Amino acid sequence: MSNMEINNVLAQMRAMSVQAKNPMAEAGSKNNATEFSSMLTQSLEAVNQTQKQAGALSTAFEKGETDASLAEVMVSLQKANLSFQTVLQTRNKLIDAYKDVMRMTM
Repeated sequence: MSNMEINNVLAQMRAMSVQAKNPMAEAGSKNNATEFSSMLTQSLEAVNQTQKQAGALSTAFEKGETDASLAEVMVSLQKANLSFQTVLQTRNKLIDAYKDVMRMTM
């Protein structure tokens, strides 16, 4: 993995950290629902893109079409796996929260 890629990942992590520390003051508004929906869509697209890149790098490595090292390929595949597992666990937590809300009595 090159220094540019590492710096890009670190910048994304810092941006997410800042977003997590400064949540919007208004809760429950339609704007927040729209923002959550767009954030979720962007996250899914990013995971999809990460998996496509890892697959393409792996295929290119197997064919000998790239100068990437085995370590770079493995890191790319693990990064894709980790991002997928994160989305899967997030989905599971959302489903659990939905079930809890549906069990509530009014």
